[in-house]
Amino acid sequence: MLRILRFNSGFRIKRLLRLIHNGGRLNAYESDPYTSRNRQVGDYSTENRWNSLKNEFSDENKIVPLETDCLIVGGGIMGSAVAYWLKQKNLDMKVTIVERDSSYTRASTVLSCGGIRQQFSLPENIRMSMFGAEFLKNVKQNLSVYDLDPPDVQYFEKGYLFLASEKGAETLMYNHKIQTEVGAKVMFLTKKDLRHRWPWLNIDDIECGTISMEREGWFDPWLFLVAFRQKNKSMGVQYVKGDVTGFQFRTEAHNQTEEKKQLTHAHVRLLGNDSNDMQPIKFRHIVNAAGPSAGEVSKLVGIGGGDGLLSVALPVEPRKRYVYVIHAPKIPPNSNLPFLIDPTGVYMRRESGDNFICGKSPTEEQEPPTDNLEVDYDFFQDEIWPVMAHRIPAMETLKLRSAWSGYYEVNTADENLIIGSHPYYENFYFVNGSSGHGLQHAPAAGRAISELIVDGCYKTIDLSRMSFNRLVNKEYIFENNIV
Repeated sequence: MLRILRFNSGFRIKRLLRLIHNGGRLNAYESDPYTSRNRQVGDYSTENRWNSLKNEFSDENKIVPLETDCLIVGGGIMGSAVAYWLKQKNLDMKVTIVERDSSYTRASTVLSCGGIRQQFSLPENIRMSMFGAEFLKNVKQNLSVYDLDPPDVQYFEKGYLFLASEKGAETLMYNHKIQTEVGAKVMFLTKKDLRHRWPWLNIDDIECGTISMEREGWFDPWLFLVAFRQKNKSMGVQYVKGDVTGFQFRTEAHNQTEEKKQLTHAHVRLLGNDSNDMQPIKFRHIVNAAGPSAGEVSKLVGIGGGDGLLSVALPVEPRKRYVYVIHAPKIPPNSNLPFLIDPTGVYMRRESGDNFICGKSPTEEQEPPTDNLEVDYDFFQDEIWPVMAHRIPAMETLKLRSAWSGYYEVNTADENLIIGSHPYYENFYFVNGSSGHGLQHAPAAGRAISELIVDGCYKTIDLSRMSFNRLVNKEYIFENNIV
């Protein structure tokens, strides 16, 4: 029997729901599944963290540059990772990030589940995750700032457990083959293996599974983003609170019969400080890291609204996803439960103690509206709880504590990253459409963009197949393991 807790819960404020400024205090609000009203659930230790970071997040726009080497649109984890690697390659490079939601109340980064896994079917995705995991394991070395405590992003290397029914067993075995060929340490599990390791799992309808032995787990997205920002600012990256509203360009002769336009300036509406002033920022390179808004940014330069190479739009749109927090004390505390992926698409992982988070991507017909971040509790009761109660009988008496929603930046063409320069505007770079995998792939994708800008080609992981040209040529690449 499903029960919903109706008491104040001081749980997981770092990521749960909204960060709201109110008289200098940080408050959390939890959506009431019965009344659809918001109620305050208390102040948390995060208030101290926020107060300590207030200056860092509020000093944007004090000095807005007129010119920069690289302008990045979007200051979430992807844009921040690009800036980090550009500075690692050339500390003298001037890098500016424009972010309109500087408190990240609606950002995909901080509203995600924080998972990282190697269990993909495309070699590029596997390699990006492998690098991301190594980056996380060495985060204190990678993102430490002089005179500040080394960052702790709460990385738990607990693995992912993918389960497959008889129908999906062949695909799981194929994926496992690709993963091991690339170098991922993933173990194939028979039905007997699964029953021996997790006797409290109902696997009557399960044929097999796979689990990683390293480089998979979860971490705190908010702390990861804060660490990137602090490191970037220590290296001279400037964050500007603003909204890009347009671009300037100049026309250049490409050959005897063709001309191309070079983007030169971005028009930025400065936000905050009671100011909506407009300011042009001149740049040499521009990176679209605008997450769910990436398609709108691309339209500002005519991508998708012109002829020839400009006729193909960037197929990135926001998709709302729900994350539910449940209390399930009957699951053994020493169960060592990995990040569980059910054949139905339902996922679950332990958060702390007897608390778990779970969710599922809706079907195309179930896609909710994206004009708000309201949570659909019926979706949990109809689509998630029955699956969890079937897979883990101890979940039959779980209690729903709270929930939040966030946006995926979905590439509607093939649900994979689009990265690299545009074939017409060659100084306009994409790093978009990760479709829920951007957080874990950001370290590798950011490094890849820095290689294209500084070195002119990929030096580490070859992501050529993920370029915008595949959209022009309709050569889509599909991932078997979309969650």
